[in-house]
Amino acid sequence: QLQFEESGGGLVQPGGSLRLSCSASGVTLDYHIIGWFREAPGKEREGVSCISSIGGVTNYADSVKGRFTISRDNAKNTVWLQMNSLKPEDTGVYYCATVQSFQGLCQLTPWSGMFYWGEGTLVTVSS
Repeated sequence: QLQFEESGGGLVQPGGSLRLSCSASGVTLDYHIIGWFREAPGKEREGVSCISSIGGVTNYADSVKGRFTISRDNAKNTVWLQMNSLKPEDTGVYYCATVQSFQGLCQLTPWSGMFYWGEGTLVTVSS
């Protein structure tokens, strides 16, 4: 099972940007479809974005479309989440996870049992 490691979070003002990174020690991510999830205070964890194994297909939650961009470089064994025009409601702990694909589109639902959640990285959007 994969053990993910997330980084890149921090405190940013509304309208600002952050770039999150996701990797997995000792395991190649090449064949895995990867998703980003977030957990806001007092709320359930929700899917934010996902990307196919070779990066050709992406999917976004409506709340982040046009502001967030997911990408990956399998040679660097890393998946990124570029977050622009950040809003206070984007605040939360961000995690990456393995997800599945349905009819060619990656799903914003974690593939339970196939990975271990990492510690996540905290994003705080506040003035």
